[in-house]
Amino acid sequence: MSAVSSPAPSTAAAQNYLGGIGLRLLAMVSLSLMFVLVKYIDAAGIHIVESLFWRQALVLPFLLAWVMTTSGLSSLKTKRIGAHARRMLMGLGGMACNFGGMILLPMAEATTISLSVPIFAVIFAAILLGEATGWQRWGAVIVGFVGVLVVLDPLASFASGFGGTHGAGTLVALTGAIMTALITIAVRDLGRTENAATIVFWFSLLSMIPLGIALPFVFTSHSQHEWLLLIGLGFLGAVVQMSLTGALRLAPVSVVIPMDYSSLLWSIAAGWWFFGTLPADTTWVGAPLIIASGLFIAWREHRRHIERPKEVAA
Repeated sequence: MSAVSSPAPSTAAAQNYLGGIGLRLLAMVSLSLMFVLVKYIDAAGIHIVESLFWRQALVLPFLLAWVMTTSGLSSLKTKRIGAHARRMLMGLGGMACNFGGMILLPMAEATTISLSVPIFAVIFAAILLGEATGWQRWGAVIVGFVGVLVVLDPLASFASGFGGTHGAGTLVALTGAIMTALITIAVRDLGRTENAATIVFWFSLLSMIPLGIALPFVFTSHSQHEWLLLIGLGFLGAVVQMSLTGALRLAPVSVVIPMDYSSLLWSIAAGWWFFGTLPADTTWVGAPLIIASGLFIAWREHRRHIERPKEVAA
């Protein structure tokens, strides 16, 4: 999953905590359904590059319509196109890994690994930004890493040489989580001058350049059913982005971020319903450690009044 951050919600915006929580939950349900489509699209033989292209291209009209009814098109102006371009390259890499992890792994396992993003974000914020990090947050990071190691089951993966789709999937999903954490650091800088919709818009628009160049080399003709899958992918991507953004307009990040962990419940349900898969034993053990670590990090940041990146896109 790909993450984007924004500055704190405007103090002029009316606060509605229940509305914000509801929108965040809608985003998590939509995200799980989107990844269901990612797996179906891959099973149909559609290249991941084409999936990414339509995921981004079909978001743009929905996003533009939403911006026109809220802040207006003038809010999309930017003087930092270079920073947006760098964020786009990182975002495409992270999204490709998140899609790949979902394709190669059961949904619950891939989702659990993606929930480790706050753990890596703390590490990168300390290393790259010199952010003060006390022993309590480092303790939470260690607990979270233990959970990640349990889910990855590195001994079994090493014994198999990280072979097969499962071994490769764990590496791809973990790379996606690390990339997403790095993106939060890059977007924190963008968030100083750009609002959430502007960041999402330029990410989607600029990504059309490399994806559009690559598309002719991977594009194939599609049946009506396959086009419906691709349109559904773009539509759900728009719902996810607008719901995440709307949630942060209605409620503080400390209120809505804990709702992200409901994505594990939705992914377990979706994986069982659509694909007949359930989490591995290691996931049941490691997931609570990762979730506890992430919730504690969010709580500590709220208590210390640290402005943190806020996710508005996946």
